Amino acid sequence: MKNTNLPRDVFLHLLAIITLVASAVSLGIVIFQCINVNFPDIISDPYFSRSGYLSMMRSALATFVIVFPVFVWVSWFLNKDVSKNPEKKELKIRKWLLYLTLFVAALVIIGDLVALLRSFLEGELSQRFILKVFSILFIAGSVFVHYLSELREKKYKFIRIFDWTVIAVVIVIIGSGFFIAGTPQSQRLTRFDERRVSDLQNIQWQIINYWQRKEYLPNNLNDLVDPIGGFIVPVDPETGRGYEYVVIGDLSFKLCANFSTSSSEADTKTLFESAQRPVSVVDSKPYPDSYSVWNHGSGMVCFERVIDPDLYPSVKN
Repeated sequence: MKNTNLPRDVFLHLLAIITLVASAVSLGIVIFQCINVNFPDIISDPYFSRSGYLSMMRSALATFVIVFPVFVWVSWFLNKDVSKNPEKKELKIRKWLLYLTLFVAALVIIGDLVALLRSFLEGELSQRFILKVFSILFIAGSVFVHYLSELREKKYKFIRIFDWTVIAVVIVIIGSGFFIAGTPQSQRLTRFDERRVSDLQNIQWQIINYWQRKEYLPNNLNDLVDPIGGFIVPVDPETGRGYEYVVIGDLSFKLCANFSTSSSEADTKTLFESAQRPVSVVDSKPYPDSYSVWNHGSGMVCFERVIDPDLYPSVKN
């Protein structure tokens, strides 16, 4: 048997395996983030961050949309080439890579079942965990069945139906991922609002620090400018206008910004937070649960804050 295109065959089989692994991993990330968003679990993830999940989902979607079509095309080309040249079924590189893929898929399935049993015995079985286990079984099982059929001399009709069914399910999953992740325009507006919240938190901390050192609130935000410390008052990232700051009393003030979107409770609050903290209590640092007091609607929103001298004592003396 003479194979005149052995280097090409090696390259294409390696490309098929690499794109398969990348597609499987990115698909798993998309499914996992969909589950995380719709089924938050305080045990597995005490600090729920929808924006963080969506960011990972978008990265995985970008990878999958580019890589998976390459895998489909390479697989189609290889199958067509094998049909024309049946002797290529006996290529060692082809069989090695196919068996390696089966080996990895089998290990994933076995490990998945072990993790399921262990979690069941430890009492950590939840709807979210079960969905993730079935997701891994679906991905690894689909790969296992597909490549097992590639090693058989005769392909059964149901294998073709199985492959098309898997592709249809994958398309539905990816479509759901795009729906949950939102449009690029909506994501841009959301990122603007996240920047606004971050700016207000930074300004708030600077106001607290100013009061602790001088025992009175700044008259305006320009009083916070510190050339030595390097602090410059941030402005709205979209319009370039300054944020609104109003002194209400000796220890109270409010910060206002014009938001483009409305944040939901699921986007900003933490599942770990069990006690209701009053809005007047400020956070000196952006801890993971500090976003619980920055929920906002669309349009101009003001956040009123009251400094507690016991929590933030003066350091003037």
